[in-house]
Amino acid sequence: MESGLVWIGLFISLSPMLGFMGTVVGMVGAFDSIQAAGDVSPTLVAGGIKVALLTTLAGLIAAVILQLFYSYIISKIDSLTMDMEDSSITLVDILTDYNRK
Repeated sequence: MESGLVWIGLFISLSPMLGFMGTVVGMVGAFDSIQAAGDVSPTLVAGGIKVALLTTLAGLIAAVILQLFYSYIISKIDSLTMDMEDSSITLVDILTDYNRK
């Protein structure tokens, strides 16, 4: 039942990394703007910093949503497993009682 959940786990791990990669790209863009202008101005670096923050936010939001989804699926699988175990114990008890009679 848990075989396909490996992919969700992979995307949970990759989402923040991709967000942080976007952070690096945004900061490189901001420093390129500073280098090209030769001066530091808030409006000059604002675009790069905005990209950096937005990509980090997107990566973290994606990871949180996927983690919630993953936890929900795991809890459903655990619930089904416990129900199957209880049913099999009940079946074995019924068969044992039947064989005694």
